[in-house]
Amino acid sequence: MNEAALEISDLRFAYGAGSPVLDIPRLIVKRGERVLLRGPSGSGKSTLLGIVSGVLAPGGGHVKLLGSDLGAMPAASRDAFRGDHVGLIFQMFNLLPYLTVLENILLPARFSACRRDRCSPNPVSEGRRLMTALGLSGADEATRRVVNLSIGQQQRVAAARALLGRPELVIADEPTSALDSDLRDSFLQLLMAECNAARATLLFVSHDTSLGPRFDRQLAIHDINRVRTDEASA
Repeated sequence: MNEAALEISDLRFAYGAGSPVLDIPRLIVKRGERVLLRGPSGSGKSTLLGIVSGVLAPGGGHVKLLGSDLGAMPAASRDAFRGDHVGLIFQMFNLLPYLTVLENILLPARFSACRRDRCSPNPVSEGRRLMTALGLSGADEATRRVVNLSIGQQQRVAAARALLGRPELVIADEPTSALDSDLRDSFLQLLMAECNAARATLLFVSHDTSLGPRFDRQLAIHDINRVRTDEASA
C-alpha cells in the first residue's frame, strides 16, 4: 500500500485568467500523519484545501489522494471520491439548520455507501458513539436542532459528521478560530483521539502558530508555495 495519503507534484493553480495562487513543486503527507498547515489570510491555504478535497481541479501538475490522481477525474468523480474518503470540518461548520444534531452527523452515510458500510455496527450507532466521544451525549442532544447549540457544540457536531464512516483523510479549515482557548484545547484533544482511533490522516489549517507542538509536523504555506503572499488571491 502506498504510504502517502497525499502526494503533490508541480501543482499550479489560478482562478480564471488571474494571477497564480499556487505553485507547489512537492508535498507529501503520509498516511496517519497529523499535519498543521500555517499561513496568513490570503496565502492560498483554503485554495489548496479545495484542490486536495477535489472541489477545485488543479490547473497543472498532479495531486494524488490515496493513490488516485484527482486532476484526471471529472468533477462528478471527484465529488464521489471526496464523499467516500474525505471528512471536512469547515471554518463556519456548514451545518444544515433544519436538521437535528444526529441527522447532521449522519449526512455522510446518506451520500456515500462506502462511509455507510464502514459504520459499526450501523450509522446511527456510530453517530451516537461519536456524539458521546465528543461530549454531545445529553439525553435530548440527538434530537435538538443545531441552531439551538452553542458555537462549541456546533463545532463538535461538524467534527462528528466529518469523522462518521472513518474517512481516510480529515481536513479541518480553521475550525478553532471562533473558540476561546479552553474550548479550543478540548476540541483538539478529542479530534486527535478520534483521528488516531480511525487511523485517519489529519490536515489541519490554522494561522495559530501555538498549535504546532500538537502535530506530527507543521508546514508554513510560504515554505511550500512559490507564489508570494501578496500575489495570492485566496
